[in-house]
Amino acid sequence: MKKRILLCLFAILGLSIACKEEGKADYLPESVGAMNTLTVVIDNELWKSSVGDAIRENYTAAAQGLTWDEALFSVTQIPQQIFSGSIRNTSSVLYVMQDSLNLAHMKSNMYSKPQKVGVIKGRNKQELIDNINTTSAEFIKDFKTLEISKAQKRFEKSLNKEKALVDKFNISMKIPSIYRVGREEDNFVWISREIQKGNMNIIAYTMPENGFQNDSTFAQDIIRMRDSIGDLYIKGSDVAGKNNHMITEKAFTPYVFPAEVSGKKAAEVRGIWEMSAYPMAGPFLTYIINDKENNRKLILEGFVFAPATKKRDYMFELEAILKSVQFNVEEKK
Repeated sequence: MKKRILLCLFAILGLSIACKEEGKADYLPESVGAMNTLTVVIDNELWKSSVGDAIRENYTAAAQGLTWDEALFSVTQIPQQIFSGSIRNTSSVLYVMQDSLNLAHMKSNMYSKPQKVGVIKGRNKQELIDNINTTSAEFIKDFKTLEISKAQKRFEKSLNKEKALVDKFNISMKIPSIYRVGREEDNFVWISREIQKGNMNIIAYTMPENGFQNDSTFAQDIIRMRDSIGDLYIKGSDVAGKNNHMITEKAFTPYVFPAEVSGKKAAEVRGIWEMSAYPMAGPFLTYIINDKENNRKLILEGFVFAPATKKRDYMFELEAILKSVQFNVEEKK
C-alpha cells in the first residue's frame, strides 16, 4: 500500500513540474525587434577582433538581387553584461563567447517567443571563427524563417479581402489590406501598394506544366518569360517610336536557386528589372512553383519601384507575402 501511495505522489509531482514548465513557455513575453535586425551578444574586445570580422563578413554581407549593396541584417552589438531585461526579448540573437567548450547550436524561445538564439562558443578565437563560418548559412536561414513567420502573423491583423487570386488561380495569400488589385486578365493579376517614393507590386500568372524542359537554358527561359509578360501587361511611360515595357536587366543574369513554397518544389529567382526604353529599374523576386495537382506552373513575383531608397525591407515584405501562398482554397464557381 505504501509503495502505491509513493508512486502516486511521484506521478502527481512529475505532472506538477511538467505543468509548471509548460506554463513557463506559455507565458514567455512576445519577442521584439525590427525586421531584419540581429542582436549580437559578444564581448567588446572580441567584437573588435578577427572574431567580430567573421561575424560581419557573414551576417552583414550584401543581400542578393538589390540595386545597391544592403546588408542581410542590421546588426546591433552589445556586451554580455548588458544582455538582460527587455533586451533579451529580441527575436533574433547571436550569442558568441569564449568558453571552455567548443560548440555551436540554435535554441528557440529562450527568453521570449517566437525567438531564435544562435549560441557559439569556442576555447579560442580560431574555434569561434570556425564555428561562425560553418553555422552562418544554417543560422541565417533560421533567422530569416523566423522573420518571415513574424511578418505573416502581422499581416493577419488586416488582410486584403479581394477575390482575384481565388477566382483566377484558386490560391490565396496573406496580403495586407493596404494592397489593392489594379489589373485582372484571364491569366494575370497585378496587386500593388503605394509607398513614399514609389510602389510595391505583386503579380501572378501561370505557365504550362512543361514550360521549362531544358535545364541548360533555364535562366534564359525565365528571362524570356518575364520579358514577354512585361511586354503584355507592364507598360511604362510612352516613348516616341518605342515599345516601353518591363524587362529583365540586360547586364546581369538573375540568381536562380532551388526552393520550396507551400510544400511544393519551386525555383527562386532574384534580379533587377528595368524598362526597355526608359531609365527606371528595381529589384524583383520570382517564384516558379511546380503545381502538379493543377497541371501548371504558378508564377508569383514581387517587385519594387523606389528610386534613391533602400529596398531590402520592401523586398522582404514581398517575400513573406509570396511564401504565404495556399493552394485550392475553395472550389471555383
